[in-house]
Amino acid sequence: MAASPPVAPRPHPLAVAARFVMLALVALLTLITTRDPDRLWWIVALLFLSIPGVVAPRHRILAPAARFAEVVVVGLAASDVAGAASAVGSLGPGVGAEVILPYLAVPLTVAALQRRSREGAVLLGAAAGTLLASGAVNMTASGPQITQIGYMAVCAQWLILGGLGTFAADTLRRWMLVRETKPQPYAEATRLLTQLRSVARQLPGATLDPGGIAEHLLEELRAVAPADRAAVLTASGGGRLVVLAQSAMERVDWETALDADSAIADAWASQQPATASRSQSRSHRGAEVSALVVPLVAGVRSIGLVVVEANTSLAYPAPVVAKVTAVTGPAALRLEAALLFDEVRSLATNEERQRLAREIHDGVAQELVMVGYGIDNALATLPEDAKETAEELRTLRGEVTRVITELRLSLFELRSEVDRHGGLAGAIAEYARTVGSAAGLRVHYTLDESTARLPAATEAELLRIAQEAITNARKHAGASNLWVTCEVDPPYARIEVTDDGQGMADKRPDGRYGLAIMNERAERIRGRLEIRPRNPSGTTVAVVLGASPRRDSVRDSGNAPEGE
Repeated sequence: MAASPPVAPRPHPLAVAARFVMLALVALLTLITTRDPDRLWWIVALLFLSIPGVVAPRHRILAPAARFAEVVVVGLAASDVAGAASAVGSLGPGVGAEVILPYLAVPLTVAALQRRSREGAVLLGAAAGTLLASGAVNMTASGPQITQIGYMAVCAQWLILGGLGTFAADTLRRWMLVRETKPQPYAEATRLLTQLRSVARQLPGATLDPGGIAEHLLEELRAVAPADRAAVLTASGGGRLVVLAQSAMERVDWETALDADSAIADAWASQQPATASRSQSRSHRGAEVSALVVPLVAGVRSIGLVVVEANTSLAYPAPVVAKVTAVTGPAALRLEAALLFDEVRSLATNEERQRLAREIHDGVAQELVMVGYGIDNALATLPEDAKETAEELRTLRGEVTRVITELRLSLFELRSEVDRHGGLAGAIAEYARTVGSAAGLRVHYTLDESTARLPAATEAELLRIAQEAITNARKHAGASNLWVTCEVDPPYARIEVTDDGQGMADKRPDGRYGLAIMNERAERIRGRLEIRPRNPSGTTVAVVLGASPRRDSVRDSGNAPEGE
């Protein structure tokens, strides 16, 4: 198929209007100053020469030639009008040139906006030459017009203004070009994420997992510094730190407040290694202790801390500190990349969940409500003898009500988040209480949460696993009781959901799909999913993160005290 001919560019309506407004203004000023209608033939000439700029503003030959002719005509007209104005005495000698010279801005500005900087310089030179030549030729009573101070001052003034206007128009054009070519936010995000994916595939182990990087860092530190306890902490909301990974034989309650009187707070504020002769754990009761806190700094920003402690005095002299900082320096950049990736993934996930919740609420949920109202209206208008039809409609109405309830619970699940101040245990308990109340389940709780917090992304994944386990028990188990255990002692956590339903005999595909999702989430945070039968009936689903540092374990969930 033959290609269609290129479409000639249309002049901008504002540019055309500005050109003709300028012509009208110059014509009016010429008539007022010269009091001679014959002098308007200059305006007619400019009007004729402006036609190519309106009809073919981008023509390679015609448009530049017309602009050059406009500049020459303006120079000749300025000299002629200046002489006529001086003759009638309306203006001083030569000053009348300023009546026509403002029109110079039109061809100069058009050339600048069309990226013709060389043409603009040529036009300025042509205007200056024409003004000088016409001023030398035109004679007045006192001699050549070029000898009049007023004429030369007006010409110089408008030539300077024309040059400044050309520069300003060119600068505006460049600024507009930058604004037009600036990548859109989503295009820029796509480009950056594509680069991130390529770089991630080249990383050792192809991992961007903050917990995995933190554990590898602790392994590296064991070879260069003595440590009975060690941890990697990173920043979280509320001016506190969270434990990404730790190495210890027993429970360690690390100081996570950044406003406390501790080496941790000092190292964070100064971005320099800090040593102390007392433990940075609030639970340690040992006698001799050496502590070393090294900040993880990427660029100028602190992203975390490494804490190592030994049960001896003076365990970290300057050479040891130097070895530790040599290891933590490169690790800081790796950890920052992993944390940023984790944050981007969490933001994208949360936004998608909120979008789905809005679509479900505003779409299918509202439509189902209207269907329910329609069934109610049909029941109200049925004749009394249509008992069979009425019974079928009541059954259908009950099914619609059930689906609406399911949707409302799904909306609650999609919108549920771990509150920064409430913690993971509170979010799980709230969800279990809401679902249990809707399904008629008796829910029993065992909640044991440390004041320290897990990373936000890890808490979010654990909440989703707990929600899926609770939902499976409600939908498929046919249970009467639900036991929920939440034990959090960063970096360790255990979430357990037990029901007294029919157990693993349920082979429904959607239930199995939920188990697969839970397993994928557990693997993502380096946890392990455990599914086992409960005696005498029911199922236990548990997710365990890390190894428990506690000597005493949480009581079995089947013996937990009852909640609501």
